[in-house]
Formats: sequence, structure tokens, C-alpha cells
Amino acid sequence: MKKILMVEDDISISEIVSEFLEINGYSVTVKADGLEGLNEALSGQYDIILLDLLLPSMDGFEICKRVRESVAIPILMVTAKIEDVDKIRGLGLGADDYISKPFSLPELVARVKANLAQYERVKSVLPPTQISVDREIHLGNIRLNPTARRVYVNGAEVMCKTREFDLLYFLMMNPEIVFSKETLYERIWGMDALGDIRTVAVHINRLREKIEKDPQNPTYIETVWGAGYRFKI
Repeated sequence: MKKILMVEDDISISEIVSEFLEINGYSVTVKADGLEGLNEALSGQYDIILLDLLLPSMDGFEICKRVRESVAIPILMVTAKIEDVDKIRGLGLGADDYISKPFSLPELVARVKANLAQYERVKSVLPPTQISVDREIHLGNIRLNPTARRVYVNGAEVMCKTREFDLLYFLMMNPEIVFSKETLYERIWGMDALGDIRTVAVHINRLREKIEKDPQNPTYIETVWGAGYRFKI
């Protein structure tokens, strides 16, 4: 039985949603406070997080940011805020999906299933030994520690700027999946972006200079012409 953490301060909503999810075969834990939700999320006991944005003590954006730094599970933002800037910010901080209130319960279940299935596909691509207990990722000669925000190539540390690290982390967490420049731009730069997706290609080139043996013929970060980029394993 998949375990869901729902961080939602509206009791009427959390009761209805949790009951429907349980009917559909999920185990649901509800936290109404942001800080309590964060602590519960970091316990590593859950398969997916349903996260509201407007919460007491800590908002959903900050929770998303902190969870994504150490726990690699799907985060589905569930909120009444529907502005594009909020969606982009949430995705940029690491949320996997977004559903706006009011929503239909069957649609929510479908989103939960889709995000869990996507996560399982990613895990099936990675051999179990390549994601360690402390969430370090080992792919080829590259080792990435998301908590310490450090990258090592052949055992030697390479220095990555904030966006370079975030971009590499996202690609390594989603190996063999092609992402367009637009998608990477939204996921990594979010609301802080200046509106020019060409910065994605610039950062890709910088990463190749740091992690590839031959940046002109990359082994890891592959360009898929007309589609985008993917991390090869």
C-alpha cells in the first residue's frame, strides 16, 4: 500500500480527500501545520506528498524546497493559488505536478497514480546501488550529493554554481528522459528567471566543460536534436 503525506490546513478538504484516497487503496497521513508537515516529509516514510501552499508556520514553497534537498519522492502541489507565477515557482523548487482547487477527486487520484508511476519508472532505470542511503546519486563516474550540494567526477570535486548544480541534479534524478529547454527553464529557474530560455543551453555547455571528458562529444548530457536534453546512463 502506497503511503501519502497530505499537508493541508483545511480540515474539511483533508477529510474528504484522505477518505477518497483510502477508498482507492492508499494510506494517508494528514498534517495541518507546515513545520509538522516538513518534519514528517523528511522522515522518509512516504511515497508521495500532497502539498498545499498556504499553511501556518511554513508555506508550501519552503517545504518543497527543503524536502527536495534531501528526499527524492514526488511532490504534488494542491492549492487554490492558480497564478502562473506560483506554478512556475513551485516547479522551479522541485514540485513534480500541480493541481488547482477546486478539483475532482478522480482527477486527483489519476495525478497521484501518474506521478507514482513516473517515479517508479525512474527508479527502475537506476540500479539500486546508484542511490545511496544519504540520497547521493552515482551515475557513471559522477557522484552528486544533494544535501551537501557537491559534485564529484572520478572522485575529484568540481565546483558548480547554484543553477548548474540544480540542473545537473534534476537531469540525474530523471535519467534517460528527454526534457525540452522550456521545461528545464521552468523547473530550474522558475519565477526568478529573466525570460530567456537560451540560458539553458549556456548552463548545459558549462556543465559539460566540468563533467565531460570531451565536452564536444558528451557522454552524459546528450542533446536530442529538436527535442531537448537528457542524461544518459
